[in-house]
Amino acid sequence: MPRNILVIGAGKSTSYLLDYFLDKSEEEELHLTIGDLNPDTISQSISNHRNCTVFELNIQNEDVRQQAIAESDIVVSMLPAFLHIKIAADCIALNKHLVTASYVSDALKKLDPQAQEKGLIFMNEVGLDPGIDHMSAMQIIDRIRDKGGKILLFESFCGGLVAPESDNNLWNYKFTWNPRNVVLAGQGGAAKFIQEGTYKYVPYHKLFRRTEFFDIEGYGRFEGYANRDSLNYREAYGLENILTLYRGTMRRTGFSKAWNMFVQLGMTDDSYTIENSENMSYREFMNLFLPYSPTDSVELKLRHYLKIDQDDRMWEKVLELNLFDDQKSIPLKNATPAQILQYILEDSWTLADSDKDMIVMYHKFGYELNGEKHQIDANMVVIGENRTYTAMAKTVGLPVAIATLAILNKKITTPGVQIPIKKEVYEPILKELQSYGINFKEYEVPYLGYNPDSVSNGD
Repeated sequence: MPRNILVIGAGKSTSYLLDYFLDKSEEEELHLTIGDLNPDTISQSISNHRNCTVFELNIQNEDVRQQAIAESDIVVSMLPAFLHIKIAADCIALNKHLVTASYVSDALKKLDPQAQEKGLIFMNEVGLDPGIDHMSAMQIIDRIRDKGGKILLFESFCGGLVAPESDNNLWNYKFTWNPRNVVLAGQGGAAKFIQEGTYKYVPYHKLFRRTEFFDIEGYGRFEGYANRDSLNYREAYGLENILTLYRGTMRRTGFSKAWNMFVQLGMTDDSYTIENSENMSYREFMNLFLPYSPTDSVELKLRHYLKIDQDDRMWEKVLELNLFDDQKSIPLKNATPAQILQYILEDSWTLADSDKDMIVMYHKFGYELNGEKHQIDANMVVIGENRTYTAMAKTVGLPVAIATLAILNKKITTPGVQIPIKKEVYEPILKELQSYGINFKEYEVPYLGYNPDSVSNGD
């Protein structure tokens, strides 16, 4: 009798995940059941597969949800993170393993004693970032420790970007994941990290002007800005005494400086609504954030406000987004500035059908061994195939799928609410990911420690 894998939610990140299960369905004796609010959007090649069942699932429908979970052997939740707790509570009650790609919430952590008592594995943060970042970092950290080395420095950056062959705008960027998360990135408190033993805090209004630069062989130069809390994983990674711990988001150079214009104007604010937003033109929206002038144009006011010269590359980036267009209108009623900005950006930054995205991840490890200091740089680059089979879907979906099958096959056995930082988890997943072209290149380089020359503090 086939083993039933229930996947709840079949959004943009699931193309490779679903294919993986169906490709393995014969040899592994699997049946894939997919519950989604809009099952008609699932491709016929999947829904018509003989080892697949697709049904409509409203997560709020408790009876249908619990019946589907009861009939499964393991559950994969690809829903938004805040909905996982409903699934997790059902999995506890019905004795089912659970896999997600999302951050572990406080509510989910509270289920750990029950999961352990029942021998249930609740594997989380096993997608890309979080996920591959944890696994690849712990593999190298454990290797250094096994040799007797002491970790002094760990920096990690990841970015979902547009592939070079599809990079055709001045921002060198297109949306490859949730646009709202991109617009709101960095909000909710100062970025926090440690450099050379000193705690550092960067407030939101300065975040995009404090960037670190690095080069990826074959792909050029990138920049990174700090994530909100780089210290979340200090204990999990066993790095309580580390001197430098810094996690960040990668973009092409120049993006952060240009994005900072929106921050300074207040266009990324999501805390209030604009009452007359519906049918407002792009130009009118831009003018909301600029001083009144009886003579100056919106363009001139913006250049004066942000001190941008007319021949500045920054000005070209603003023009490219059609922000001064008085014909394009906003269809959103009572929207926040952030929601309107997102709508405008999606107009320019949505992937075309044939566009390819790119995932880039970069780690830097500094360590001491036998009285000498060493450094390892490691990076991963994955290029997508098209708008459906993206690098983002590949790097999120495949590790989730591999972990799910490993749990089913009892290759991963430690129970509890967890993330993939144990060898029994990361070793088989990273090994199998290599067969899909997801691997890291490592370089031994001279130890530099924290290099202030690589950081921009420009205004």
